[in-house]
Amino acid sequence: MDLTRAFPEFDRRFFESHEDFTLIGSGGLGGKAQGLARVKRMLETSWSPERHPEFEVGIPRLTVLATDVFDRFLDENALRDVVRSGGSDDETIARSFQRASLPASVVGDLRGFVERVHRPIAVRSSSLLEDEAERPFAGVYATKMIPNNQLDAESRFRRLTEAIKFVYASTYFGGAKEYLAAAGGGMEEKMAVILQEVVGRRHGDRFYPDVSGVARSWNFYAASGARPEEGTATLALGLGKTIVDGGVAWSYSPAWPRANPPVASARDLLDATQTRFWSVNMGAPPAYDPVVETEYLLPCGLAEAEEDGVLGPLASTYDRESDRLRPGIGARGARVLTFAPILVQGAPPLNDVVRAMLDLAETTWGAPMEIEFAAALDEPRPGAARVGFLQARPLAVAPETGAVTPESLAAPGVVIASESVLGRGRSEELADVVFVRRQTFAPARSLEIAAEIERMNRALLAAGRRYVLVGFGRWGSADPWLGIPVRWGQISGASVIVEASLPGAEAAPSQGSHFFHNMTGAGVAYFTVRHTGHYAIDWAWLDAQPAVSESAHVRHVRLAPPLVVETDGRSGRGVIRRAAPAPGDRP
Repeated sequence: MDLTRAFPEFDRRFFESHEDFTLIGSGGLGGKAQGLARVKRMLETSWSPERHPEFEVGIPRLTVLATDVFDRFLDENALRDVVRSGGSDDETIARSFQRASLPASVVGDLRGFVERVHRPIAVRSSSLLEDEAERPFAGVYATKMIPNNQLDAESRFRRLTEAIKFVYASTYFGGAKEYLAAAGGGMEEKMAVILQEVVGRRHGDRFYPDVSGVARSWNFYAASGARPEEGTATLALGLGKTIVDGGVAWSYSPAWPRANPPVASARDLLDATQTRFWSVNMGAPPAYDPVVETEYLLPCGLAEAEEDGVLGPLASTYDRESDRLRPGIGARGARVLTFAPILVQGAPPLNDVVRAMLDLAETTWGAPMEIEFAAALDEPRPGAARVGFLQARPLAVAPETGAVTPESLAAPGVVIASESVLGRGRSEELADVVFVRRQTFAPARSLEIAAEIERMNRALLAAGRRYVLVGFGRWGSADPWLGIPVRWGQISGASVIVEASLPGAEAAPSQGSHFFHNMTGAGVAYFTVRHTGHYAIDWAWLDAQPAVSESAHVRHVRLAPPLVVETDGRSGRGVIRRAAPAPGDRP
């Protein structure tokens, strides 16, 4: 349903106007903005503020540059030839777009925008193909935060137009082209751009929300007695970039917010919880680099957050003598981001609002949903919290296809087995396995490993061969010390992905990340094999298979006959085994 005609033209008064969703141009809104338009209508017709008086929930004020502006930008600057040449890297494309001029018809509105707006703005992609359940394109295109606090309007205007052109350019970056090809190609892509206020508060040179979050009404890794339909949520201090990039954040079930985390001791949480967060840099301008997405972002630590006075509702304090955590920061000791004051004590009861938002979105869409949100806990009035509803998109949940029994996990011929598996179904077609070599793996080499995997992925895609991918740590994490930081396009030929944990690096699956959303949308099975678990990968057998190709850190082997893969996401069990047991196999 195209809602383009349902919203008024941009009002240059922006924050003074009563309209909180306006348009520049007359083309499409794109998937992300369409989702926000639907959220706006949903909140206006179905949200009950009196049920949650401690909070004000709504979409942050925004305007959308429609897709016709994108088309005119390309045509007026002859940029279609640049992007069709196929030989340009991301930086070359980005700089070509920066040298181009935005259509004269929108310049006046954009100048009017910056003359009145002096708070940070998120310049967000909203392509025609984004946020579909089967092809979500999550994180494929750029979002750029700008501080928008320069004293003169001309400087703010330049920064705004640079950010818009960077988002436009990301339509043709390598990762986007890889994803589009893996999704089947042949689809016309156009880009709308959302200009949206950033939810948060300013603390000196830093601007950020107290809490960012991603919540799902379906939990692909339900554990500890929780049911998949009870959902999952991930919270982080600061901008949501921590979550969507697969960084360290706090995950829990909204149905069981007081449940203890699966750790051996409170001391373990010091190393397993968030210690860094992202903010918008409101201080001295950074080195000028308009083709970098994080140009105006500032990485910060918990000491800065405590100095800013935001940790009270978010942190617990570690008591070394008792090896216990105490909600809040009233005592001396290390701070641990458990969000216990919010989740355990309900001060404020943010989890109740998250559950209500999820329930309403699921009812409105008629499907399992993922939502993104951000909260400023002292806005817009003392004692109240402001919750910005930032995104809503449907989830692709596979239908029931049969169960994997506990006995099958230890049957003869098993190569990989796990009790923590995403996916449902059976395959007997995968003969290729690409795996990271144990002997040479090191987190410091993660970027090199990603590049080696990309080359093998490209060759297998060209040959039309899907494969099983096996490696260490959290796939797709932006932090190379947590896992191998691949983009989705670099492993787009994988039908099954296996994450093996290592001692001291057993991160929980990041269900709120863009990587995870693209994986579930594509129907990829995901195995998590923990080094402390009951089942191990048969590395010796994999190592003994002759290599089709290999590099310093990665091997590609081909098997005959193909492997049998069985997954049962509801029970969490899955197995990858040889088609027929070899002589000498033992249960």
